[in-house]
Amino acid sequence: MSDFATPPDLSDALDLVRDVADFPKPGVTFKDISPLLAEPTALGRVVEALAAAGRGPDGAAAVDTVVGMESRGFIFGAPVALALGVGFVPVRKPGKLPGETRSVSYDLEYGSETLEILVDALAPGERVLLVDDVLATGGTARATADLVEQAGASVHALAVLLELSFLPGRATLGDVPLTALRTV
Repeated sequence: MSDFATPPDLSDALDLVRDVADFPKPGVTFKDISPLLAEPTALGRVVEALAAAGRGPDGAAAVDTVVGMESRGFIFGAPVALALGVGFVPVRKPGKLPGETRSVSYDLEYGSETLEILVDALAPGERVLLVDDVLATGGTARATADLVEQAGASVHALAVLLELSFLPGRATLGDVPLTALRTV
């Protein structure tokens, strides 16, 4: 289920994402996007579907910037930004960005983490599309949204390949509109 319309012809592309049991630790099923990334036609269709979450009714970009979360959000976020004709901003783990940063710590399904963004990466009033691969507990997405809001920018939406409906990601997001290309 998504808050934005999703093209109905993505099943074959999304079927390329494979489950890897007990990775990165026992009890976790990792969603491996490598087979999808290896298929350029499928990848292109997925990028366009994710970009749709950042478009207005007229098809033009409704956002100023795409923000992708480390690390698989980079893989999808940069081409989504290109498809929308806007810039891309990475949100990274501590110590990976040069210069002054803002940071937020959060819990995820198998531990805790901290994310950072450059202080000058976003301008007040910018509308931002968040992009990642999987929405699970929502900790990464919520932390990223908090970083965006601390900069004075606003979150237009979050776009992901997969939403794990058995985890509380959607509830953790609050009122952030969500596009999930597939809910499992």
